[in-house]
Amino acid sequence: MTVRVDWRVSCRLVGTVLRWLWVPLVVPLAVALLDGTTVMPFVLPMVGTVAVGFGLERLTDRTDLRAREAFLMVSLTWLAVAVAGATPFVLAGNGTLAEPVNALFESMSGITTTGATVVVAFDRHSRAILMWRAVIQWLGGLGILVLATAVLSQLSVGGAQLMETETQTRDVQKLTPRISETAGLLWRLYIGLTGLQIAVLYGLHLIGLAPEMTLYDAVAHAFTTVSTSGFSPRAASIAAFSPAVQWAVVPFMILGATNFVLLYFVLGGNLDRLRNSDEFRFYLGILGFFTLAVAGVLFAEGAPHAGVEEVARHSVFQVVSIVTTTGYASTDFDLWSSAAKHLLFVCMFVGGMAGSTTCSIKTLRWLVVLKAFRRDLFTVATPSAVRPVRLSGSVVDEETIRDIYAYTLVSLVFFIVATIFVAVDTSRVRLSITEFEAMGAAASTFFNVGPAFGIAGPFASYEPFPRSTKLVMTFLMWVGRIEIIPVLVLLTPSYWRS
Repeated sequence: MTVRVDWRVSCRLVGTVLRWLWVPLVVPLAVALLDGTTVMPFVLPMVGTVAVGFGLERLTDRTDLRAREAFLMVSLTWLAVAVAGATPFVLAGNGTLAEPVNALFESMSGITTTGATVVVAFDRHSRAILMWRAVIQWLGGLGILVLATAVLSQLSVGGAQLMETETQTRDVQKLTPRISETAGLLWRLYIGLTGLQIAVLYGLHLIGLAPEMTLYDAVAHAFTTVSTSGFSPRAASIAAFSPAVQWAVVPFMILGATNFVLLYFVLGGNLDRLRNSDEFRFYLGILGFFTLAVAGVLFAEGAPHAGVEEVARHSVFQVVSIVTTTGYASTDFDLWSSAAKHLLFVCMFVGGMAGSTTCSIKTLRWLVVLKAFRRDLFTVATPSAVRPVRLSGSVVDEETIRDIYAYTLVSLVFFIVATIFVAVDTSRVRLSITEFEAMGAAASTFFNVGPAFGIAGPFASYEPFPRSTKLVMTFLMWVGRIEIIPVLVLLTPSYWRS
């Protein structure tokens, strides 16, 4: 048997990522200098990542990335950055983040844009450390954009190749034939949306509609909104701010979960792509349906909110936050009725559009599943009929449909197994949680949503979970963020041997 994977190429590219990790570390370093707090939690990782990165780059001179090396590179990159991102938390030595397992959980939650936190007392952590949480989420959102557009769509991961049908990714690649150029295009769009949100949030402060929104808060929340991540430096999340801020955050969550290639063409004046996108219409339809359903339940059952505007605001905000897997909270929805919470639980399985910063199964796959199922019902009634599945006018081939069915099934199986583990492991240490809370925590970590219910609720923390559960949840966040398949492929003997 011969090894067919040149792991050195994958590690070299991981080294390149680590070598440049010092750049985002400048942001919390600057905050630490301004506040007069210790800078060593950021200086030491700067030196370490540069040294490790240069070392990995010297493993080989090859830089061409084949499919097999791409799977390994994708998996290792997220894992390596999560480990590096945990280092400042441990070195700072404050609060729950000083414990290595908690630090790794928090860092993985950040880089995978999950937003599940183990922080208990926010005031025990410096503004620099809290800013680092926001920065790694912003990096994770950008990273998944490049990954989805330039890598996963080419590896045909779980139907990700359909992004080419839905948004004409090939047209982007004609404009930007190299991955580095595609990344640059997405980078500029991503930075533009982030800058716009900073201006909007701080602008609300300047005109008196958001007195609590400092420039620091505006930057931190812009980083974690466009990336659909959800880490906030405030213990009360977005509930710490005025209704004007809550309404202002909603459109940026929606944009962050919209296909960035589609946004690129819309900004270029090509509105036909937006009008012709089946997935975009389905995405907006999902948001509208669940918002009306949640609002209807809250009105019918007597929500703990006063007035129509407040019920509407929290319904819109929480549905958008969970469907887009942002994970912000405008209110403690754990106090809502069982029906409302179950609707939010279903939202965890949806996700935004493919080619966005969002997580979960994604609307593109659900749309194909529904179209294929409707086609199958039609052909059962009329066996002689030939009725292909179409997406935005293009025919979806049967192999892609099978890929999507398989990916969706594997995702649900992962969720079920994770739920069982969480329930059993918490019972082992006599941590009292309900079956629904176990399901919520499993779904929230695997689908990278963030807050769940009960002890993992929007204003609570994952810290009470035992270390073994947090380590498994860390694994779930990693696997879920990179679309499952790259990790599963690495576990097959045929991947490594001829």
